[in-house]
Amino acid sequence: MAPVVLVLLGCVPGLAAILALALCAGGVERSVAASARQAVARAAPHKAARPPIVPRSLWLDDDSRHAQPPPRYDDTVVAVFVHHTDSPNGYDCADAPRIIRYLYAGQTGSRDWDDIGYNFLVDRCGTIYEGRAGGMDRPVTGAHTQGFNHRTTGIAALGTFTAGVAVPKEMTDAIAALAAWKLGMSDTDPRARVRLTSSNSHSRYAAGTTATLPALAGHQEGYMTSCPGAALSALLPEIRETAARLQGRR
Repeated sequence: MAPVVLVLLGCVPGLAAILALALCAGGVERSVAASARQAVARAAPHKAARPPIVPRSLWLDDDSRHAQPPPRYDDTVVAVFVHHTDSPNGYDCADAPRIIRYLYAGQTGSRDWDDIGYNFLVDRCGTIYEGRAGGMDRPVTGAHTQGFNHRTTGIAALGTFTAGVAVPKEMTDAIAALAAWKLGMSDTDPRARVRLTSSNSHSRYAAGTTATLPALAGHQEGYMTSCPGAALSALLPEIRETAARLQGRR
């Protein structure tokens, strides 16, 4: 056999080893890259776009404004409570600002609250209104759910939604969009359950008790009430799914 051929044959094991090492290195690189992509996907927050919101300045004029202390804030929002306002349903949506102003007057007047309790209100046409003062995109402490106002947002549906009452899809879609945005700031899945600590014993849980509640809950989950009404309560699972989709979750 010619010397050149012998040399080439002698090199075959070494070449095979180098090729194997190259293939192995390529596989490791692909595996590391895939793991990195998965880690980034897991860490990426599921945020949703902020829906259009009418500022409180458009429903609360200076003559109606109640003197109040500065807003209070929490560190984040990890849950949303859905309410209904227990008011008539047959309103014209153009009258929603007047209705909200009436609710504000009742809560700051006869109830002697420092502001309207709900962080947001939604009318039957799907228009969202800023409620409590302090900033729409900030974790403002509300006054909407006994014991669980901290780290939560209160969304009130304008109307009464007891059993048998039709709930407009425009309203539920707006609630879902608002919940998706607010919960997305803390990367909270609207379908999840979260831990909240009761701040007073007027709720369903004694003060200091840590309860596990839906991240998107009806008022009755934290307080002894029928709010937000049987009809709206029945739609909460659908609202949760819509909110999760808006956050880009599967």
